[in-house]
Amino acid sequence: MNEGKFTPKVMLPEPTVRRLPWYLAFVNILRGKGVEYISSTQISKEINVDSSQIAKDLSFLNIRGKTRIGYHVETLATVLADFLGFKTIHNTFMIGVGSLGGALVQDSGLSQYGLRIVAGFDINPDIIGTSRAGVPIYDVAEMGIRQKELDAEIGILAVPVEHAQEAANSIIEAGIKAIWNFTPFRIKAGEDIVIQNTSIYSHLAVMYNRMESKSTEK
Repeated sequence: MNEGKFTPKVMLPEPTVRRLPWYLAFVNILRGKGVEYISSTQISKEINVDSSQIAKDLSFLNIRGKTRIGYHVETLATVLADFLGFKTIHNTFMIGVGSLGGALVQDSGLSQYGLRIVAGFDINPDIIGTSRAGVPIYDVAEMGIRQKELDAEIGILAVPVEHAQEAANSIIEAGIKAIWNFTPFRIKAGEDIVIQNTSIYSHLAVMYNRMESKSTEK
């Protein structure tokens, strides 16, 4: 492994990108326990990913283990966190500070992954002008002004589905180029806008479907 050397940012296959945080979470646990080296076989047993797939994924980042020793845990954790962008702070707006949005604002764990929510936005007059976990909440109409003040890069969308596209338009008009969409609505935006859809309802549907399939197999 090229210890201490970071690879330049490259476009990885999306399935690989989705697996890398699993590896990082596990090696961080090992680092906390003082483990110095870990093999892909050992990682495989713990997170249920084929060891050859793990080695292939890490090779994209020019990370290679030492024969009969494995990967250096400390370096592996550092390279993964750096590549994934978790060590860089990204100022973020929370649009929709209801039950889900409010919970995300108060989730201090997000900052460990480079996501810092600096302001919330809503249309509810009972919420506007208050704060959650020290994060001020403004009227949605102020988003453009606040973006210039706070230099937000990401907008998290957690509004009722019927307002999703309208809210997304406001995010884009404010000058933000990335949207983390927690609504089940598939918003439309230009090709220069990065959209990541994370619908908990879709995940619930998949889980329920798998549960039903398992029950019919018995």
